[in-house]
Amino acid sequence: MDAKLDLYTWPTPNGHKIHIMLEECGLAYNVVPIDIGAGDQFKPEFLKISPNNKMPALVDRAGPAGRTISLFESGAILLYLAEKTGKFMAHDPRGRYATLCWVMFQMGGIGPMFGQCNHFRKYAPEPIPYAIDRYTNEVGRLLGVLDRRLNKRKFLMDDYSIADMACFPWVRLHENMGQDIGKFPNVKRWLEAIEARPAVQKALQVLSERRRTGPMDDRTREMLFGAAQYQRR
Repeated sequence: MDAKLDLYTWPTPNGHKIHIMLEECGLAYNVVPIDIGAGDQFKPEFLKISPNNKMPALVDRAGPAGRTISLFESGAILLYLAEKTGKFMAHDPRGRYATLCWVMFQMGGIGPMFGQCNHFRKYAPEPIPYAIDRYTNEVGRLLGVLDRRLNKRKFLMDDYSIADMACFPWVRLHENMGQDIGKFPNVKRWLEAIEARPAVQKALQVLSERRRTGPMDDRTREMLFGAAQYQRR
């Protein structure tokens, strides 16, 4: 049977969010690789789906009223899939909005700050101590927020939800961010619980063979950190 969901993705934290949701829901989907190091995100056909030249993006050819719908931004995709399936999102208004608060916490805090921390610690052409300290400290602060939330709580909400799926792929990279996860015991327990889920283990393997290792060449660096400026002209 032909899968009606086309996922444009790459094995990054934002991609893994959607891999996890689709696997947890048991939905069939087609993987369309968007090699961000090769510049696939700037191709005109992809920009029609994701105008901000970011992956992941999703096309559902069996969307509302049976019509095709396309989505970009991982948080929006998580919300769409939760509403489509009725899974991993509280149905009562208070629980729903609390879940969305933690999804937005990831979108506005964990994602950007962890991303900048990783960039300045790993990819910047030269070390910038102020930037490294600034973002490493902010990552630590955000982990502290999570740790307090997870005190006496297995997941971010009463039950496993899209909030956990949004945060987990970034938080699991804590070593890259210069963090000692032992200082955040509740986060450590939460990470281990999610990592043990079979659907998560399967999701993390999506396109794993395509991940680059070793030093970044100039072309890849330009695609990741330089070419976007030309898209604004």
